Order: sequence, then C-alpha cells, then structure tokens
Amino acid sequence: MTAMSETLERPAEARDERTGDVALTAWQVAYEQRAFWRNRTRAFFSFGMPVMLLLLFGALNSGGRIPELGNIPYVTFFLPGILAYGIVITQFVNMAGGIAIQRDNGLLKRMRGTPLPGWAYVAGRVGSTALISIVMTVVMLIIGRVAFDVHLRAEAVPAVMVTVLLGAATFAALGMAAVMIIPNAEAAPVVANVLILPLSFISGIWYPLTGAPEWLVDLAKIFPVERLASALHVAFDPLNHGSAWSGNDLFVLAIWLLIGTRLAMRFWQREMAR
Repeated sequence: MTAMSETLERPAEARDERTGDVALTAWQVAYEQRAFWRNRTRAFFSFGMPVMLLLLFGALNSGGRIPELGNIPYVTFFLPGILAYGIVITQFVNMAGGIAIQRDNGLLKRMRGTPLPGWAYVAGRVGSTALISIVMTVVMLIIGRVAFDVHLRAEAVPAVMVTVLLGAATFAALGMAAVMIIPNAEAAPVVANVLILPLSFISGIWYPLTGAPEWLVDLAKIFPVERLASALHVAFDPLNHGSAWSGNDLFVLAIWLLIGTRLAMRFWQREMAR
C-alpha cells in the first residue's frame, strides 16, 4: 500500500515541478519584455531603427524599381531584407550584449542560488526576443501594405512566420554563443556589430547582389544572414507564383541553429561551473 501511494505521488510531484518551471519561464518572458521596452535606447535601435529605415528608404525610393529582378518595386525587395536585418539585430546583438552585461554584473552566478533553472532563463530570453521579432514582422507588414502597397500572398504567410521564428531562434543561439569571444560588456556592441554589419552588406539586405562577384555571393551563402534574407525574399517575391518556401535556405538556417545551440550550451556549462 505504501509503495503504491509513493508511485501515485511521484507523477503528481513531477507534474507540479513541470508546472512550476513553466510558470517561471513565463515570468522570465514577462520580465524580459518589461526590461526591453523600458530601455528606450535598446528598444529604439533594435525595434524602432529597422522600422524607421523601412519608412525612410521606402519614401526615398517609392517610385523606384529593380530591373535586374523583373522590374519589381524597390520597396518590395527592401521590406523582407530590412525585416531580416531587424531580426538579426533584435536576436543576435541584444542577446550577446544583454548576457555579457549580466555576466559582468555577476547576475549569472547569483542565478544559481535562485529557483529559476538555467534552461528557463534561456527560454525566457529567447521567447521574449522571438515575441519582439513577431511584433516587428506584423508592424512591417502593415506599414508595407498601407504606406507602400507591398502585397504578401496569403499562402506565403505561413512561410514568412516559420522563417521568422527559425531565424529568431538561430540568431538568439548564435548571440548567446558569441558571448564566449566578448571580453566584457563594453565591447559587446562593437564585437556584435563587427560580426553582423559586414555580412549585411553581402547578404542582399540593402541592395540586390546581381552585379557582385560570384565568389562573394557564394561566400555570403555560407552564413545565416544571407539565408534568412533570401528565404524572406522568396516569400515576398511578387513574380513567384509557386511555393513560398525556400527549403535550402531554411535547411542552412537549421544547421546554424544546431551549431549555435551547441556553442551556447558550452558557454552556459562553463559559466555555471565557475
């Protein structure tokens, strides 16, 4: 009888523990959201800047077209590119900078003495930045439709959302992994931008790469920035009447997600062992 009662109690205790961990994760997401939006400088450069660039470049090139891409409007090309850039900045730069600051402040060490599991902390940060990326996507879609008459096919919406979420997860993992090479919090923005900004210029975000050397185009395809921008361009392309999914780009993003996750786990294990 005693053994049976213990067997019945253990699943209940496990369920209570899982419920508590989920609640802690949700609390961490809410905390990260408040911290993000209360920091106006971070919110502007991560969320506001890409939106502002869309409005600025869209207004300056409202009548422009790109002959190399079937004479499509420039804004139709630029919107998915700047959306990709916004996701990268929100995930990679914010994750790397935020964790570097918390590492230097000793918060990561102090967290070991709290009920918050390490995975719940990570899930909370990733969940919060992913939510910001989704909101950014919706805002840019609305601006593109209302201000610049950029249309997205209804059947392309699932491809866009999956690409955004996969891209968000990939760059969040890579941002956490990048903390391993960041010496201190003050250097975090510099290191993160040195890693990302050059890639943005060879990834088809700001302009088409139709005239670029072939070796440079092939080099860009190795990295996830170009793959994220390319997958979104496929979904937004008004001349694409076939599938809105870019399987090759999503596959490469998934590989980078695995690499980033593995490196992030090594970073986390190292920090927790200190």
